[in-house]
Amino acid sequence: MITQITKGIKISVETSFEGTFFKNYKMHFAFGYKITIENQSKDSVQLSSRHWQVFDALNNVEMIDGEGVIGKKPVIKPGESHTYSSGCLLTSPIGAMRGHYNMINFTSTRRFRVFIPTFKLYAPFALN
Repeated sequence: MITQITKGIKISVETSFEGTFFKNYKMHFAFGYKITIENQSKDSVQLSSRHWQVFDALNNVEMIDGEGVIGKKPVIKPGESHTYSSGCLLTSPIGAMRGHYNMINFTSTRRFRVFIPTFKLYAPFALN
């Protein structure tokens, strides 16, 4: 598990390899990830949007921006957490992701970024 804390918000990431399949005449590698967002600060916060950079070993980089996570904009009170699972497809068996969440502090009404640590994605057969 990979973790990082930004301004009292702890991000923990677990990854899994889900398998391979052909799509549009290309081999694709499916990966899953589970993220826990834990509020260790004294203020309630809300996740408003996300930004991802997805890298694969073939030097492809995909930027993804969107509202919330999996259709939700969770409010996380002090001492509470929000966990969700998602996934991505790569065209190589090795890659990585990193990014940030845009959050709102309900006490100060200020917006701030919480960084998602870089985490590796790899098919077990690709590593010795």
